[in-house]
Amino acid sequence: MSASTTGLIAELRTPVAEPGTGHVKTGMPVARVDGRDKVTGAARYAAEMPAGDLLYGVVVNSTITRGRIVSFDTSAALAQPGVVDVITFQNRPKMRSYDLFYKDMTAPGGAPFRPLYDEHIVSNGQPVALVLADTFEAARHAAALVQVEYAQQPHATGLLPHLARMHQPKGLKAGYTPPPDEKGHAEQAWQAADCRIDAEFYSGVEHHNPMELFASTVIRSADGHLTIYDKTQSSQNSRWYVSRVFGLPKSKVTVRNPYVGGAFGAGLRPQYQLPLAVMAALKWQRSVRVAMTRQQMFTFGHRPETWQRVKLAASRDGILQAIWHEAVAETSRFEDYVEAVVNWSGQLYACENIRLGYQLVALDQFSPMDMRAPGAAHGVHALEVAMDELSYAVGMDPLALRLKNYAESNPVDGLPYSSKELRACYAQGAARFGWSTRPLAPRSRREGTEWVGWGMATGIWDAMQMFARASAVLHDDGRLLVSSAATDIGTGTYTVMATIAAEALGLPLEMVAFQLGDSTLPVAPVEGGSSHVATVGSAVQGACEKLKKSLFKLASQLPDSPFSGARLADVEFAEGRMRLRRAHETGLALTDVLRAAEVSQIAEKYLLLPNMLKQRKYTRAVHSAVFCEVRVDEELGTVKVTRVVSAVAAGRIMNPRTAASQVSGAVVWGISQALHEETLMDHGLGRFMNHNLAEYHVAVNADIHAIEVIFVQEDDRIVSRLGAKGVGEIGIVGVAAAISNAIYHATGRRLRSTPMTPDKVMRH
Repeated sequence: MSASTTGLIAELRTPVAEPGTGHVKTGMPVARVDGRDKVTGAARYAAEMPAGDLLYGVVVNSTITRGRIVSFDTSAALAQPGVVDVITFQNRPKMRSYDLFYKDMTAPGGAPFRPLYDEHIVSNGQPVALVLADTFEAARHAAALVQVEYAQQPHATGLLPHLARMHQPKGLKAGYTPPPDEKGHAEQAWQAADCRIDAEFYSGVEHHNPMELFASTVIRSADGHLTIYDKTQSSQNSRWYVSRVFGLPKSKVTVRNPYVGGAFGAGLRPQYQLPLAVMAALKWQRSVRVAMTRQQMFTFGHRPETWQRVKLAASRDGILQAIWHEAVAETSRFEDYVEAVVNWSGQLYACENIRLGYQLVALDQFSPMDMRAPGAAHGVHALEVAMDELSYAVGMDPLALRLKNYAESNPVDGLPYSSKELRACYAQGAARFGWSTRPLAPRSRREGTEWVGWGMATGIWDAMQMFARASAVLHDDGRLLVSSAATDIGTGTYTVMATIAAEALGLPLEMVAFQLGDSTLPVAPVEGGSSHVATVGSAVQGACEKLKKSLFKLASQLPDSPFSGARLADVEFAEGRMRLRRAHETGLALTDVLRAAEVSQIAEKYLLLPNMLKQRKYTRAVHSAVFCEVRVDEELGTVKVTRVVSAVAAGRIMNPRTAASQVSGAVVWGISQALHEETLMDHGLGRFMNHNLAEYHVAVNADIHAIEVIFVQEDDRIVSRLGAKGVGEIGIVGVAAAISNAIYHATGRRLRSTPMTPDKVMRH
């Protein structure tokens, strides 16, 4: 590693708790250890890392949707002061040609998009050129002067006009499970049932809009080593991609992402600014920064447009006879992006006849990508709105209907749940909300010009665990450094991992630091799917447990050791010491053990491999119950979500403070999904129109009122050795459905498409 790279490492701060934080345990509401750096500006993001001799790159995007590039006129751009180059497919550095080299660790089936590879245009807004200049302002001005001549071809955009062209997914994606085979005879049972629901649902396109724009800063050292600061949810995934696309040894590429300003799934795959910045650095042998604009954040993936049909059947007393759920979603022409939209409909409710289906429609749009609770945010929404509709058809309270059909085991395959406290979520959430006082009939309560309604829905998300490594190093001054190439996208990873390590070794939190966001650290999975605590957290605990064994062995070998004849089980680690459990006064400070043994540090590593033989015997899931109150003005079509109670069962909660923040933030997004967010396309141009935060509406402070989060006690040692699951995704699942159901209770008007904008809500 070069000297310049080593200097950059010294600039990176590993966040530690404030002095005096004291001893902590998992389950305590600990403040974020990275909080001070973020609020003071000490935390540096991908577009903020300093570099000498820096070139700035600005992307030129396609203005057509399908066709090819005929020619470029870059003369005006190159004539601008400070502009050094306009890179296109005609003059770019060498790139690999096979699709396989462009597949990142989370790629779906198909042929990944290759930026600036050739003349073909596959979606509106794809990058066609990169302008390089000595300043960002010069590059941006010159980018507007690049002229591109195209040969256009007819394009197809928009899901609903092209439903007849649906196909079965041709390729699978990591983490995706196709819908299970039909159980029983769903259609026959539906036809024969007393009460039947047949409903269609539509969900528009949503775009990720994290605060931090996508950016990559490539710092080239004198020996050619590339240190890349990238907006990503996995430094190792970005390194994998760069090294394969450009044929570079992994030893020549280091990717770092110590701070990420939100991602929500957009950072699972490398976005196009990363290869563009690397190709510019390779061509000019200089450091390069490429940052997207807010408008360009709408030129790559999004939550896919989705159409669904749900058919439910029940007996007169509310017992489900059939569940029939099919979904059709968009994908690109070059990849088959897939989501598990319908699978949860086979897990939530006991039923003997279940039929699930999922298909795709290929369009001339960029491949969709995961967005918080991918698939579930739409699929569970449709099921839960249909269940609400069924409750009125059979004359039952919506919660009572769900309890009557409560599944004690997985209805599709009969597997037991590793843990399931959904019944407690219903009970505690309903009690806190006051659900028992809810009138059954719609349009029962009016205050002034507003109708008041109460709605509820169930949430479910997979409880996942992957594989990871972690290292733990205890220094003779008492500092513990724990490391893994994990990512903190704002979820509190720094804090939770440090807390796990501090508890394991019995150290004050301010003496522990967790190092993440560096591709050279021990391997960690891509941060997604609410799996980081169960995965990396378990690896951290494993490394610390090995460290305890090594410390005990070292202490036992000291002359006149107080642990002579003792076993590790007889010893506990607390207050920076090893001590006998039955005689706390007998023990040694950890620092004294290392000094007496004349070692400056002691280190251990741990590989966490999920016990798949054990885990596959169970259905592993996170559950929730969401209750909400809305106030609807039918004349104006406005909806105010005035109260939300979200009761969540997610295993042991490592840090209630950061976990509650995750769930409440997800509830805010659920409100935004329900009432505000949709990207609209001009199908004549094949281009998204409201590609900015002035016209792409998101929930703001005035839209958010009381949100209460309840964590139901649960401990799941099947999912993880910590007993923890994950909370990042579950908070959004069911929120939009609860709002839709509350609107029906308020007004008697059933809305089956999102967002539920004023034109759909107002009285016609």
